[in-house]
Formats: sequence, structure tokens, C-alpha cells
Amino acid sequence: MTDHRYPSRDNASREWFEDWFSNPLYLKVYHHRDSAEAELCVETILRITGTPTNSLRPVLDIACGAGRHAIAMAHLGLQVTANDLSAFLLGLAEKEAENRGLDIEFTCSDMRSISLEREFDLIVQLFSSFGYFETDEEDQAVIRNVAEMLSPEGWYVLDLINPQYLKKHIVLRTEKSVDTLSITEERELTDRNVCKTITIKDVNGDECSYSESMRLFSPAEISTLLESENLEVKFIAGDYRGHEFQENTSPRMILFTRKKRKAPNVL
Repeated sequence: MTDHRYPSRDNASREWFEDWFSNPLYLKVYHHRDSAEAELCVETILRITGTPTNSLRPVLDIACGAGRHAIAMAHLGLQVTANDLSAFLLGLAEKEAENRGLDIEFTCSDMRSISLEREFDLIVQLFSSFGYFETDEEDQAVIRNVAEMLSPEGWYVLDLINPQYLKKHIVLRTEKSVDTLSITEERELTDRNVCKTITIKDVNGDECSYSESMRLFSPAEISTLLESENLEVKFIAGDYRGHEFQENTSPRMILFTRKKRKAPNVL
């Protein structure tokens, strides 16, 4: 199995996602995000982008996690590269791909600095895996990297929470049981971010807590960011079935963008 380790840093300089996404408890909290949902999402993406199956088209899955979407795409005959910062999640994804006899390339790097020095016809970034950083410049660095790796007229699909829907439907506190664990999730919504504190308690009463924080983007804000890196928004879906986005009612905001061809130099 490939060694996916990345350079360790002291605890004071580590960001929230470095620890949380490398903890096995992460998959317990999000156990409801299953392969059926991923397969539906992938089918919708391929249909809207016109990407044929069994075509060996080069595809990159950024922030692939445990590989749900990467595996679904590889199963349909695409040439998949999957990247994540978490060596733990990459290891699980690679093992699952091996079990299914799928040939997927896995790479471990931070999305702010990812550079694979080749082009992809399709790049996807799914399940709210964007906006983790403190500054707008870091978010833009991710988009810039994507644009540089896309082939001319290649597609970038970015899946975000719809902030208007979230504001209307947010539940500030939820509790659930998974196996022998009790999980409490407390949410806070600001003008810019949605933050979550997750407390997990086992049968012995021992508990631990983790935090998440994600930047919220209005359709105009994220469209401006994408356009600034030569990515044109062609369609916005409001759910994983591909229904057209409605700002007041759609749970998701899935942006289908295409890299613009550079105008020829006529001088």
C-alpha cells in the first residue's frame, strides 16, 4: 500500500481538519453518507457534463475522503486520481479500491498546494469540502490550482451548502447514537461561517470533542471567485439529482463550471 504520510506539525500549528479527518470517529459521525448517495451524485455529474462512461477520461477527485465518489467514477470506467490530506482516509479508500479491483491513483497533499503537473478533463470537489481556511486568498489558491490542472474546456464541479437553505433549516443541537457511541452536534451560524462542535461519548463516559468550520458563499460570491480564475459557471444544481438550483429551497449549491479557452494571440 502506498505511503500517504505527510509532514507532521506541532499541535499548535495544526488546523482543525488535520486532526478531525484523520480520526476514525469521523466516519462514525457521517456514516449516513453512503455509496448510494455518491453513485447518484456521480451519475448526475457525468450526465450534466456530458462525460461518457468507459472512456478513460482523466478525472481528479479533490478532498476524496474515504473514496466514495472516486470509486463510483472508477467503476464507470473513468481514469481516476483521488487526492486528500488525510492519510487515514486515503488508506481506507485505497483498500476499498483494491477490494473492488479498481485502478485508482491516490495522492496526498493539501488542496492549497496541490499540483499534479498534468491535465484533467473533469475535476470534482464534493460534499462541502471547500471553504475550510481562514482567508479568502487560501480559498482562491485552491481554485487557481484547479484551473491550472484543467484541460481546455474541462469541467470543475464544486458542491457547496446553500447558505439560504441552511439559515432556514439549521438545527442548533442534535443528538444521535451510533453503535455504542453518543454523539452531540452543536451548530453556530455567523454571517460568514457555519461552525460545529462534535462531542462523542463512549459507554464508559469518556468523551472527546472536535470542531468544524466552513465558509459560506452566496451564489454571487462563489461565481465571482470562479470567474476570477477563468472558470465560467454553466449550471447550478440544487441537489444530487441535478434539479436546477433555487436559492430559497435547494439544499445544495452544486456549481458546474467550465474552463474558458484563451483567446488566440493575433499580434
